[in-house]
Amino acid sequence: MRSFVPTAGSVERQWHVIDAEGQVLGRIATEAARLLQGKHKAIYTPHIDTGDHVVIVNAAKVRLTGRKEEQKLYRYHSGYEGGVREERVKEVRAKQPTRIVEEAVRGMLPKTTMGEAMWRKLKVYAGPDHPHVSQKPKKITSKSEVA
Repeated sequence: MRSFVPTAGSVERQWHVIDAEGQVLGRIATEAARLLQGKHKAIYTPHIDTGDHVVIVNAAKVRLTGRKEEQKLYRYHSGYEGGVREERVKEVRAKQPTRIVEEAVRGMLPKTTMGEAMWRKLKVYAGPDHPHVSQKPKKITSKSEVA
């Protein structure tokens, strides 16, 4: 009997909706990264993108544990000499609430070309409304529903 190896064209992608309201950021991010990579499927193959599309709603209401709201920093560089910029989570949440969830998920994906393709299948929205309702996504409220 020969082994089954999926091809890029044979992968059926589903849509999953994760409601982040009141959920801990790290728990949401790990679940989203797992779905984006396709590790929840029996046909998971590390060198093929077998992941699904993930929509995260209510990202503005995600919960952070401890004192991360005041202490956690997001650093980036403008490209100029001395151009290191730092922002606290409180400031980022006020300006771009979706960025908190996006960066948490992106950090858990592979830093490769395939990781970029996985990250493009992630859609994050600050509120409860999203334009992907017509895709008939599977709603996820807890981790036990995915398994």
